[in-house]
Amino acid sequence: MIRRGSWWFIVVIAMVALASPVAFGQVSEPTSPGSPPVINPIEVLEDVSNVVPGLDGQLSTTLNIMVLLTILALAPSILLLCTCFTRIVIVLGLLRQALGTQGLPPTQVIIGLSLFISFVVMAPTLNAMYANGIKPYAEGEITSYEEAWQQTKQPLRDYMFAQIEATGNWSGVYMMLNFRGVDTSDPGSLERSDVDMVTLIPAFILSELKVAFLVGFRVFLPFLVIDLVIASMLVSMGMLMLPPVLISLPFKILLFVLVDGWSLLVGSLMTGIYQPEAIQHVIGGLTGAGP
Repeated sequence: MIRRGSWWFIVVIAMVALASPVAFGQVSEPTSPGSPPVINPIEVLEDVSNVVPGLDGQLSTTLNIMVLLTILALAPSILLLCTCFTRIVIVLGLLRQALGTQGLPPTQVIIGLSLFISFVVMAPTLNAMYANGIKPYAEGEITSYEEAWQQTKQPLRDYMFAQIEATGNWSGVYMMLNFRGVDTSDPGSLERSDVDMVTLIPAFILSELKVAFLVGFRVFLPFLVIDLVIASMLVSMGMLMLPPVLISLPFKILLFVLVDGWSLLVGSLMTGIYQPEAIQHVIGGLTGAGP
């Protein structure tokens, strides 16, 4: 049986195996001097089964492919939900609606910008995950996958706890703990070790959604004022058949450009995402003891 939490480590290891074939012995010798090494896809599939405890590479090629496709399909979504991507993409999407520009900027641009901003913000956490768990496991310094999993997930847990502490959104954590049968009547007696990843991740997502919609509300306000002013002027002039959006759109774009809105909004989003080292005080009762 695969123990609880091991599938998370399998996802991380498999992604690193695909991204860094050299560390996992998946690169064959170059065919000629100066030519790049050749990646053997069969060895990649074998390593997918090798990281599963208890299987020791005994999966067939068909099952290897199924496991690999499952990891490739689920890992990006799981990792994105554990980062600041949710907050950023929602705020940028609400900004587009507030401007009233319909499909501009395109969805691909919004998602791409959100991804790159997320990479910049999450770089310290991702580097810590690689240095603490994945790299020692790949180099053989850590032989136990459970120890490697604990070392790998700890920086990500610290990051998620830091965002919940900074925003004070502990209600989602308590709700998930209550649903799973954990007594939260005395928050002061709870520790971080009492909150596993299955509980922490949905609580973190709920916290990010709440923060994103609060920021989106603040982004909407100035554009809503412009729409109301333009609509009132058109009604007073008797131009009831003229759509107010047609008149207010240029003014909203002009206002957004004059205040350097993109830099202002992106800068505010990045500075509003706290790194674990910046959180000095614990909010809500969960102490920092435990993993």
